[in-house]
Amino acid sequence: MTKNERIYLSSPHMSGEESLYIEKAFSENWIAPLGPNVDKFEKEIADYVGVGHAAAVSSGTAAIHLALELLGVKEGDIVFCSTLTFVASANPILYKKAKPIFIDSEPSSWNMSPDALEEAFSYASKKGKLPKAVIVVNLYGQSADLDPIKEICDKYDVPIIEDAAESLGATYKGRASGSIGKFGVFSFNGNKIITTSGGGMLVSDDEGLINRARFLSTQARDPAVHYQHTYMGYNYRMSNILAGIGRGQLKVLNNRVEARREVFSRYFKALSDIDGIKFMPEAIFGMSNRWLTALTVDQKKLGLTRSDIIHGLEVENIEARPVWKPLHLQPLFKGSKYFLHKGKDVSKELFQSGLCLPSGSNLTEEDQSRVIKILKKLTNK
Repeated sequence: MTKNERIYLSSPHMSGEESLYIEKAFSENWIAPLGPNVDKFEKEIADYVGVGHAAAVSSGTAAIHLALELLGVKEGDIVFCSTLTFVASANPILYKKAKPIFIDSEPSSWNMSPDALEEAFSYASKKGKLPKAVIVVNLYGQSADLDPIKEICDKYDVPIIEDAAESLGATYKGRASGSIGKFGVFSFNGNKIITTSGGGMLVSDDEGLINRARFLSTQARDPAVHYQHTYMGYNYRMSNILAGIGRGQLKVLNNRVEARREVFSRYFKALSDIDGIKFMPEAIFGMSNRWLTALTVDQKKLGLTRSDIIHGLEVENIEARPVWKPLHLQPLFKGSKYFLHKGKDVSKELFQSGLCLPSGSNLTEEDQSRVIKILKKLTNK
């Protein structure tokens, strides 16, 4: 790569295996939606994650929407959701004309705080209106602490939708990320750890619900010779071509996790001694896939804000991003109820000081050294 060539945050990384499945689809004329690649990709993902069933869909957002539909979420219902996440985690709540209530993060994993969740449930119980579901996000490749979260949800008999869009390949106490909730959701967007260009997956041990998801995602067409529709459906199914890309990508998933963890390790070794930089911790209960290397900046110690660093990298044609702006701070969700972690707005603080560095599995050591060199220059270290 030349000196000024762009370094991206997380670019697609092809394995070379994808073309085999795509070419086979072309040779057999399986170009239309559905087909053998879809069926096999669903089974391969289910087997990898260790769940019974999977439905391949057009995006992770579509998968969340279907999960809410399958759980019977209706207009006016309440859904709890992690606040420190991309808007796609909560937009489907609005699709259903339900009301989101946002839950803060806890510092040790940056994910949903069980303490804040317990407080939210106590509030909802006293109001006499429990949520219909809890959307728990596994942020930047790391699982939330799901045992205490599940214990709380089970106490109130409320199902979990595990948004594992960023955490395929990560684990929680030896279990695969996305396998613990009533539903698991994955994304194969172009920036994810593996990609189908665009796509997602809904997984569950409940065969009936996954079959229903497939039905709803193919326009809810009744089993009739003519086109008959009793229920409203969606055009959400993944195409056979994209599923072929996913099958080729899945073959190298473990290598991609290893590569991103190595990227994190090199950043940590080079920068963790700088007073004022603190990396997103890896919680003791699991293994992160380190989808993105995230850190926080202490302005008082460094004399720089996270925005200063992002700008300084951009001047050198290097992409870096702030951590997700919490959903309770988004204009779209203005006025939504929000529960803090032990009286402290952890997610807001992480947003104000946090940034993500280039983390792709195809990031060369030479390019990463360039990023590190500029960061050290910016921080005068």
